[in-house]
Amino acid sequence: MSDFMLWLHANYIRPQLDAVPPEDYSFHFDLIKNELPSDLQAELDRCLEFTAIHAFALGFRTGAGMASLTPR
Repeated sequence: MSDFMLWLHANYIRPQLDAVPPEDYSFHFDLIKNELPSDLQAELDRCLEFTAIHAFALGFRTGAGMASLTPR
């Protein structure tokens, strides 16, 4: 993964995700974080980082591909 994507996650994607209220999912996140051994917490964070970066990239590519379909 490029350094830019890691920077983008740390400086844009992650703050956006942190600003969204978890609503119905807070129980599930708390359950995982409380039951996961502390030495695996960093691994979970890396998996969430990977997923968020690729979801952002997918949305970016999908949005760019649909630009011709939006009314002007």
